[in-house]
Amino acid sequence: MSVQAASVDPAEIERFSALSAEWWNPVGSFRPLHKFNPVRLGFVRDAVAGHFGRDPLNESPLGDSPLAGLRLLDIGCGGGLVSEPMARLGASVIGVDASEKNIGVARHHAAESGLEIDYRCNAAEELVAAGERFDVILALEVVEHVADPAGFCRALGQMLKPPSAGYPGGILVAATLNRTPKAYALAIVGAEYILRWLPAGTHDWKKFLKPHELAKLLRDASLSVTQVAGASYAPLSERWTISRDTDVNYLMVAVKR
Repeated sequence: MSVQAASVDPAEIERFSALSAEWWNPVGSFRPLHKFNPVRLGFVRDAVAGHFGRDPLNESPLGDSPLAGLRLLDIGCGGGLVSEPMARLGASVIGVDASEKNIGVARHHAAESGLEIDYRCNAAEELVAAGERFDVILALEVVEHVADPAGFCRALGQMLKPPSAGYPGGILVAATLNRTPKAYALAIVGAEYILRWLPAGTHDWKKFLKPHELAKLLRDASLSVTQVAGASYAPLSERWTISRDTDVNYLMVAVKR
């Protein structure tokens, strides 16, 4: 990395690099993300399409895909679990991760899937220094793993395109975990130590952000928060749904001021 990347936590990069071969295994270490993916993808699609006045369900072969023409950054993309569906929805996707191993897995899988995705091993600060600008930025399950959340959010805010005549400005969708006793019990004790869905030590509860804390970081980055939603898991049906319960998982939408 060519610039100082204060947001990168080397221990987190090492942890996820060690799991890189597991990204596309639906019953492996990233099983929870595979289960969560349909719900968060639908949320992202609807939020982005609505912001830009698109039809989120436009699947006509004669019409534009919902995200056609939009330049989208998937920051902390891992093995590409979100980047690939976004590319299929028509976006021009740049997938960025600080782990070379994750980027290698993502590139290989995209090639096998016949998708053109620009994968890069970079930090957010490097993209800012390069003058990159985006219509859409996705920061899904990543802010709880960075070393400097405030600096990370500032970098994201700098990369969103500002509003202009006939253009509403860029949009950010973040997903993360709340710092509550319930989140500690379910996301760490339950998921990591009892059910073994994730390797022990995947999450540090002290790095979780409450919704009002993340909202302040985004406001300080010249963004306006427009939506907060919870994501709830039903263990018996093994299904995720968007809900009002933000005690564990939540998603936040913000737009460039």
